[in-house]
This record gives sequence, C-alpha cells and structure tokens, in this order.
Amino acid sequence: MKLYRARIPVIAKAVIDKLCAEGDIEVELENRSEAELDLVSIMEEYLRRDYSLRDSVKETMSKAGIGYDQYGKTRARMADEWNHPVGDDVERYLARQFVENFMISRFVDEVYTEDGWLWKKTLGVIKDHDIDERELRDEARTSIKNIAEGTVEFEVAFERAMREVRKRRGLI
Repeated sequence: MKLYRARIPVIAKAVIDKLCAEGDIEVELENRSEAELDLVSIMEEYLRRDYSLRDSVKETMSKAGIGYDQYGKTRARMADEWNHPVGDDVERYLARQFVENFMISRFVDEVYTEDGWLWKKTLGVIKDHDIDERELRDEARTSIKNIAEGTVEFEVAFERAMREVRKRRGLI
C-alpha cells in the first residue's frame, strides 16, 4: 500500500464514521474531528518515518556505491532493521495502531467490539481506500505511447504523466 497524504483525512473520517455507525465505538459528535485527527497523526507519523527511511536508503546506497537497481532490496533490508512496515504490511500496521489508539484516546468514549473484530473492520476500510499503483502506471504509460521505453525522455515523460494522473485522481 502506498499512503498518499491527500487521502489521509478521508481514510480517518471513513474509519471513525464506519465504526460509529456500526456501534463498534462511541464518539460524541463534538469529538469526532479530534478522534479523526488522532488517526491522521498516526498516518502522518508513518509517512514521516517512511520519508526518513527513503532518505536513509538513498544516503546508504550513495556511500556504498550501490546502483539504483538495488533500491528495492536495500529499502526492504533497511525497513526490517528499522522495524518499519512496507508493502502489504502497511495496512495491517495502520489498523493495529488505530485499534490501540481507540483504547487510549480521550476522544473515544467507549469501545464495544473485541480488538480482533475492530481490527478487521478497520483494515477493511483502509483497504477500501487503497490505490492501485499498477493502474496509475498503466494510465500514465498510455498517455506517452510515442516515446520509446528505456530512454531518458521516456522516464521524464513518464514521471510527468504520473504526476498528472495523481492530480486528476486527487492524490496530490
């Protein structure tokens, strides 16, 4: 899962709304925005660590003279060292953090559902808001058919097209 900053408030609102509507948690109307902000801060902290990891990976690769083709392996190794979730683990990590937050938040008045069920429902909402990166890349790729892949021109055009696709979909 790739977490987009623009989607964070939407995900937080959806989680609180669903759990309140289904009677899993109780949050007073005047505290809803604060409960959502708790979830927003969890996701923003995840992004902050993710950006920090990305910078550290680039720095490590630069110092060690590792080629960019090894970025994924290096990032995965360092993420393990940092105990930072990546890929499909992000959704499960965020769901677990949300459930823990519900138990200690002063803005959540009551939790009526077991942790396991709460986690599954929260995970479902997060997955509903997951963006299919492959679909975004395919859409961007179709807009630049006239440039041969593997060239510098293609990479520049592809990044520009990806940015446009993300803008169009409200991700940035």
